[in-house]
Parts: sequence; structure tokens; C-alpha cells
Amino acid sequence: MGPLHKAAAGGRDPNETPRILIIRLSAIGDVVMASGLLPALRSRWPQAHVAWMVEPAVVPLLAHNPRVDELIVWPRAEWRQLWRERRLITLAQRVLALRRALRDARFDLVLDLQGLLKSALWSWLSGAPRRICLIGREGSHWLATERVMPPPEGRAKRMGSEYRHLARHLGAADDAFAPDLAIGSAAREAAREALRASGIDTATRPYAVLCPFTTRPQKHWFENRWTALARRLHDAGWTPVLLGGPGDRAAAERIAAGVPELVNLVGTLKLDASVAAIAEAALLIGVDTGLTHMGSALKVPTVALFGSTCPYLDPVAPRSSVLYEELACSPCRRNPTCAGRFDCMRALEVDRVLAEALRVATLSP
Repeated sequence: MGPLHKAAAGGRDPNETPRILIIRLSAIGDVVMASGLLPALRSRWPQAHVAWMVEPAVVPLLAHNPRVDELIVWPRAEWRQLWRERRLITLAQRVLALRRALRDARFDLVLDLQGLLKSALWSWLSGAPRRICLIGREGSHWLATERVMPPPEGRAKRMGSEYRHLARHLGAADDAFAPDLAIGSAAREAAREALRASGIDTATRPYAVLCPFTTRPQKHWFENRWTALARRLHDAGWTPVLLGGPGDRAAAERIAAGVPELVNLVGTLKLDASVAAIAEAALLIGVDTGLTHMGSALKVPTVALFGSTCPYLDPVAPRSSVLYEELACSPCRRNPTCAGRFDCMRALEVDRVLAEALRVATLSP
């Protein structure tokens, strides 16, 4: 790893106190895994100024983190609305204002973790002398000064492996990387109040968070299996709690209909309050989605159900487990070939998931 650049005469030395911008604009699960760079960067440069550029939906994950000095918000949805309304002068003014703010911040190092054209453009517009593109797609690496390609890890991929590799590339020790989620007091109290209002008393009965919802149908487990699992968890002494976003309400109601004891909080908690609810859970079971990754990041006993996406079979957290049935067509990612049967997820039976959940729940922290 080379130096950032030379210090100005009599000024700050960017090799000791760099100004660093992380760009990971969206995708909650990736932000969770990339958060491990925060303690890694602090271990390498304790006095660095660290900023993170995100879209508004991700802000609650980072807003309370003391290792983030500044959040730079790209209001992408607002800008798209301005484009649709043909308010082009206003849009141009907003773009130029954000570009000017990035330039005025005088970043020494930009880490483009998304590796897409949209993130690379902001990296380039920052004017930083060192701009690292992680992996790089859509030609994004051509706007960087450096490209980092993690080596292939094979089947035993570690959680957040590409971000871990970048941390090593920057000179951080391997053990400095750890997912880093900070929970604000207001979010913690909002979660506790919602749980209390639902009749949950953790002093008498632990609760297990279920996270069934994600962006693509081939990543889903089946609704009737979630219902059966929730019923079995209740019979085993747990209160099952459903979490998800507002768009998941209809599916959540179908799952909850067969289990009167299930607590359905889908669409009722903000993102940071959902993080807080997960942090105090005794168990989490979910598919490949951001909320599930939070369970591992927060060291909650977690079982992750993977199918169409290539899993991290090493979640690193000692009480996390990944269930994955590797078939000849795995991983199909966005192009399933099973005519909607989703055989890889169908192979994960309720008995198997329950047994693995009960196993991780009994492991020592």
C-alpha cells in the first residue's frame, strides 16, 4: 500500500490524519457488512476524518455511529422526481451544490464500495487524489485511480470478505475488521415500547425474530413453512416476532394468520428500531436480507437461509449458522432455471431449520 499523497508545507499530513470518504449508497445488507471497515480504518488511522455517502434509507444504520464523523446524503429519489418533472435547472443546481460540497471537503482517499457507475461518478467528482474502486462494474474502475479485486475464496466465503480484503489492502490488521452497528437511545426505547405493547416480557419468555422478506422471490422461503416454524418455536418456549418493511405487510399477515401467538411488527418499526429489536432478541432466523445480516453483526444467535445467492458459509460470528443446499444450478442469482419451484429453498425443511436454530441458541457467546 502506497502513501496517500504528500503533505502541504506546514500543513496536515494526510498519511497520518487522512480525510476519508466511504461510498456505499444503498443495499442495507451490504452496508451492514461494510461497516466493519469503520473500526478497521480507525485502527489504521485513529485521527482520520471519516465520512460516508449514502441514500436516505440507509442513514439510520450509520447516524449514531461514533466512528462516522460525517454523513453525506444523496437524495436520489428527490433528484429522479425533479428529472421526471423536467425541473432541470433545479436539478443541475442540486448536482453542482453536492459536487462543490465534496470538493470543499478535500478528501484524500475515497473508497467506492459499490463499484457501480453511480458511485464511481461521486468518487470522481470528489476530486480526491486517491480513489479506490472495489471490484468495479459498469466501467466504474475507469474513474478510479486504483482497483482492488479480492482473490476468489471458493465455497467457504467469509461474511463481508471483499470488505475485509480492502481493509487488509489499506494496511489494517485482520482482527480490526468487525461489523459495527451503533444503536441510538431513542431507537432502543422505540423497539422496547413496541415489544412491551405486544405483550412481550423477556424476563419470562425469550423472543425469536423472523426475517422472511427480501427483494427477489427466489431468495424467499415459503410462507407456509414460516407459519409452521413460528408455531414450533412458540411450542418450544419462544415468542416469534416478524420484522420487515411496509411493503411486506400483506405477506406478513398471511404468515401470522396461522399463528395467533406470533407478534407481527412488520412495517411498524423504523430501520434503527428494527436494529434495536434484533439486538435484544434471543434468536434470529431469516433469508438473505439486511435484517438477517444484522443478527450476525450483533452477535445474536442467527440462522441464515440461502438459496439462489452465493452464501458466506463462514458468518464469522460464533453463534451464526448458514443453511445452504448446493444444487447443480446453484447459485442462479437473478436467473432461476427451476420454473418457480425454488428447489434450493424447498430443500430446507422446517425440522432442519428448527433444529439448527435451537442448536445455535444454546451455544456460549
